[in-house]
Amino acid sequence: MTNLPDKCPIWGVEFGARVATPNECGSIDVFSPRTGGNFSTNSSTLSRFSEISNRQKAKLTTWLINRRRQGEEWPHVSNDVIDSIIRASALPVYVRADRLLKYLSEETIEFGSPLRAPFKSYMAWAVSESVGESEVQFLRRFLDERGWIMRSTYWSGLDTALTVDGLARVEQLAINVDLSQAFVAMWIDPAMDSAYTEGFKPAIETCGYEAMRIDQKPDVNKLDDEIIAEIKRSRFVVADFTQDSRGARGSVYFEAGFAIGIGLPVIFSCREDCVNDLHFDIRQYAHLTWDTPANLQRSLVSRIQARINAGPMTTA
Repeated sequence: MTNLPDKCPIWGVEFGARVATPNECGSIDVFSPRTGGNFSTNSSTLSRFSEISNRQKAKLTTWLINRRRQGEEWPHVSNDVIDSIIRASALPVYVRADRLLKYLSEETIEFGSPLRAPFKSYMAWAVSESVGESEVQFLRRFLDERGWIMRSTYWSGLDTALTVDGLARVEQLAINVDLSQAFVAMWIDPAMDSAYTEGFKPAIETCGYEAMRIDQKPDVNKLDDEIIAEIKRSRFVVADFTQDSRGARGSVYFEAGFAIGIGLPVIFSCREDCVNDLHFDIRQYAHLTWDTPANLQRSLVSRIQARINAGPMTTA
């Protein structure tokens, strides 16, 4: 007989956690605000939660929230899911801050109205992939320094309201949510053709998006204008920094930087033999490294699923 936990089995917190008796399929249903809501698991997976680090638990929480946003009411956490979470990269800080800002916006009843101590909420911790309150406070300062939130004394010194710039940032983030295109910035050379046709393109299509590589677009006019326009039409950008002896591909750096500047998610990648050639200004970002197109495809599918919602072209 399964010994049911009396706390959230992932985070071990008591407040709000509810664990239901296993059903006929052996699935254990859990509601925990610390994970953002509902999930299910099974008795064979329960012991794994105590074996993973808090950072891995935070990544798992992000996975759960993303699955719910895709319409899965009770995402199931199996041993295979935990194995994939261990291999996945953590969200970049700016993405975590954006997710926290969007949460604050969703909780705001009317423009300018303050939220009561929102950073004390388990939900704020969950949506921002935070291990604890200190990380949420760090992200709060990030938002504050950019002028996206302001302190309020309506209830207490812990209250917060979004500014006009903060609301504009949320609207900017929402622009590309439902778009089906993913822009691929990469070294355009025959040496990379198989990486695109057997790696980038099928991975993006598997996740429900359409891959766009600028040289394959018919009737391209002024190249720079076309690149900017296509990035703006995209849900996210995949930027691969593989190069040859002639040096870095400057266009890839430009395209990735432009995407970051307008708030698009960027997935960074690089072939293993070129990682040491990365410029210092992008080494701070976690890169998906690959050696073969098949390995690239598998890894990119996992990264897209971990960071981006399923695309509108996803098939059941």
